[in-house]
Amino acid sequence: MSPHTPPLTTPHTHPTHLTSLLVANRGEIAVRVFRTARALGLDTVAVHSDPDADALHVRAADAAVRLPGAAPADTYLRGDLVIAAALAAGADAVHPGYGFLSENAGFARAVRAAGLIWVGPPPEAMEAMASKTRAKELMRAAGVPLLDPVDPHAATTADLPLLLKAAAGGGGRGMRVVRDLDSLKESLEAASAEALSAFGDGEVFAEPYVERGRHVEVQVLADSHGTVWALGTRDCSLQRRHQKVIEEAPAPGLPEALRTTLHEAAVAAARAVSYEGAGTVEFLVTADGRPYFLEMNTRLQVEHPVTEAVFGLDLVALQLRIAEGAALPLDPPAPAGHAVEARLYAEDPAADWRPQTGVLHTLDVPSTVRVDTGFTDGDTVSVHYDPMLAKVVAHAPTRAEAVRALAHALAGARIHGLITNRELLVRSLRHPEFAAARLDTGFYERHLPALTEADPDDRAPVLSALAAALADSAPDPDAPLATRLGGWRNLRSQPQSRRYTAAGTEYAVRYHPERSGPPDLLDHPGVRVLSAARHAVTLEVDGVRRLFHVKQKSNTTYVDSVLGSHALAPVPRFEDPQDRTEPGSLLAPMPGTVVRVAEGLAPGSPVTAGQPLLWLEAMKMEHRILAPASGTLTALHAVTGQQVEFGALLAVVQEEA
Repeated sequence: MSPHTPPLTTPHTHPTHLTSLLVANRGEIAVRVFRTARALGLDTVAVHSDPDADALHVRAADAAVRLPGAAPADTYLRGDLVIAAALAAGADAVHPGYGFLSENAGFARAVRAAGLIWVGPPPEAMEAMASKTRAKELMRAAGVPLLDPVDPHAATTADLPLLLKAAAGGGGRGMRVVRDLDSLKESLEAASAEALSAFGDGEVFAEPYVERGRHVEVQVLADSHGTVWALGTRDCSLQRRHQKVIEEAPAPGLPEALRTTLHEAAVAAARAVSYEGAGTVEFLVTADGRPYFLEMNTRLQVEHPVTEAVFGLDLVALQLRIAEGAALPLDPPAPAGHAVEARLYAEDPAADWRPQTGVLHTLDVPSTVRVDTGFTDGDTVSVHYDPMLAKVVAHAPTRAEAVRALAHALAGARIHGLITNRELLVRSLRHPEFAAARLDTGFYERHLPALTEADPDDRAPVLSALAAALADSAPDPDAPLATRLGGWRNLRSQPQSRRYTAAGTEYAVRYHPERSGPPDLLDHPGVRVLSAARHAVTLEVDGVRRLFHVKQKSNTTYVDSVLGSHALAPVPRFEDPQDRTEPGSLLAPMPGTVVRVAEGLAPGSPVTAGQPLLWLEAMKMEHRILAPASGTLTALHAVTGQQVEFGALLAVVQEEA
């Protein structure tokens, strides 16, 4: 079913008609909102920071206004600049997207005060739900089921494990799981510091941490005339660092009575704050099926496409119509089928989810699935923003078909230039627990090592290295004839050898070039070369024909096949000597900002192996820099607020004798 906007009525005598829309956001959500706005005949206005001057969302808009600077605090979080941009460009409405100012009641009020239409809920509703602690009090009064709060300063072992959460904001920031009282004080301080840095509010509260719980949410949509829709459920249990990775609709395996309870609770939550527009009510569902209110997100969610797919709706179009004063039909359309979404991130799951920056040379996902992205080939992934490259969504009549289609599309995608979580997504979708819909928030805690572990018997990297070598040695059809003939010999030549590294492992390829016909392979029993060109190599492997697509960019060769995707770096014959760093040096694993230094840390301080020394923030995630060994800190080059480049020397630890 294709997304559409159901017939909406406009009871007002003088309805509001939008003509030009500014999106106070960036990346894929801005591109996605612009797509609907164009379909509705609206002019579109983008805002952008300096690093985003040539970003896809800027190119997709009819007009764009610069927000000088790079950091979000100087650009996308400057509500005054965004409103000034809307007025300068002649926009009459502002859509906040998600993140940044999307749940900022003060910004919503300022938009309205400037005479602009706010495409979102009333500021009063946003304010009521802005603090999780105050929202829970409101929900308790509305009869929505809640977990009982715990005073973290009076907690006992009977209260463990605890979940510490920031009262303001979300996205996993300021969140910690505490399993022993000895770490409670340090965790409280760390959660509060992260919350203060991320949201400007260091308030943290505690509640029981539910082991093996499910994260289930309900999409709500409400107009200004009293109609509230509950658009089914979504399961978002597969999370890393309390941030969602794979989402689906409807949430599988819920008893009908539980679905009804969740729908009724979500509608009650929306009515309790006189909600309007799109929002999401999130619940924790225990292993024995008891639901508890977590929070209400007063904005469009990242995972809204799975609900759109199942209900055949365009939620952005409905947001815009509601902002114009239109009334929803009394009942939503009936759902159909199942949808699954995977978030494709530029990150390395095997290295503590380390975000990646740099040029995205290729992003090519099969057209059998929906792709929402803010990037195209050649775009740069910046250190300043979230590392999500795209959302990939599959919709099918059944869950099994949707999961299979999504895994197949991701496996067949060509993504070059950056390490991504693509392989993790494919393995997650094909994992027996996920296939059986045995879902809970501890999935990656249990399975991440196995999901990121290389298969020692996997021949795909070896075959990919072979394809890279054959493609590299194949004649270039665009080269001069003399160059193309330069490698030919009258006599059989000596074996040729090439070496590549992929994911830290070196692979060697040896072959005999032939004057006519494919080369003669050495050390590869059962493999025969059928054809070799610069961009495609066909091998017969144990009697099975395999096609390898090859793309060379900079000093890396990217090889894609049904066996997997591999980035191979050639090993030079004569390696340049490398500058050596002092033993015990702690180098920045990525460009970012030092947001915290361990209290009292100074040259001469004793440290223990694994002790957190520094905290770096990059791409909306916080990363701890740990002492590599027990010993003495002999140098400290980092200070709070300092921006550092990849590989910058942060500190030096002299190991104990």
